[in-house]
Amino acid sequence: MAVQECRERGTAATVACGTAARELGLRPREFELAVQLGHVRTVSVAAGGRPRVAREEIERLRSGAGFPESLRNRLWAVGTAEAAQLMGVSPARFARLARAGCFAPVRFYVNRYRAVVWHYLAADLVEFADANPELLTGRTDPALRMELEERDDQRARSWRARRLGQLTVLTADPWERAAAVAAVLAPDQLADAVPDPYERAYLSLLRPDLAGIRTDSAAARDVIERVTLAVDADEIGRHRERLARALAAARVVRPAPKPDGYAPVPRPAAGPALAPAPEPEQGPEEDREVQAAAAPAAPAGLRGWLRRLRRIE
Repeated sequence: MAVQECRERGTAATVACGTAARELGLRPREFELAVQLGHVRTVSVAAGGRPRVAREEIERLRSGAGFPESLRNRLWAVGTAEAAQLMGVSPARFARLARAGCFAPVRFYVNRYRAVVWHYLAADLVEFADANPELLTGRTDPALRMELEERDDQRARSWRARRLGQLTVLTADPWERAAAVAAVLAPDQLADAVPDPYERAYLSLLRPDLAGIRTDSAAARDVIERVTLAVDADEIGRHRERLARALAAARVVRPAPKPDGYAPVPRPAAGPALAPAPEPEQGPEEDREVQAAAAPAAPAGLRGWLRRLRRIE
């Protein structure tokens, strides 16, 4: 009874996110962005339940100077055309700066042509413009211009870095932090970095939705995956190192849940490299099927067992 009364009091002191958004004068996407950026703090009142917003948090924001304009200004996100106009540069110059990673996108979506459309925080652009006026007017220094043009497109990478920073700040649970880092690694990379199948399954259970984009289109999902997963070897290496540190911290707090009597299988020592046997040529679809078949599979029934365990916690 005491637990039930405590939960009822916690629920009464909080409101659903939709209610909080209306009381703060925010549209759903603005509210979602406010939570991601840490401007609106959410709480969990029950294991596995949806996050809610404390009444005192709403009052804190409503009593802030300049509310609601001050809050909405911090959430003002713009596309390329509006961003270029805001900075007083041509769309071509803005695109060059954005691709070079001079500022990180805050979100994206996939349009009907399966192209990624990036949005940027207006506050970030104003800050960059104030700090780098020499990049906005006149002829760019030839050496710098060549450097900017020769860089690979950094927008997806800088978005991933920003998103991981948001997620690791918003949770105090070490396994959830590790799951956030694991979310940017492809399945084969994760299997190599985390050989224990139960740890991998637990990370997958806690894995956050980085993009927050829901679509029924398989083509759009492929585009989203290309944005959310690390590609470059150096970025993959950094995330693997970060994941190793996060897992070490998580294991100290608690082990990943495993059935009684489970013992991890030790990884075999690396032997001498052998020349690979020749393989028949494969098309893209065949290649994906072979990779999927070769990927380590979690033990049967593991996901359902973990979900049940998660509901009990």
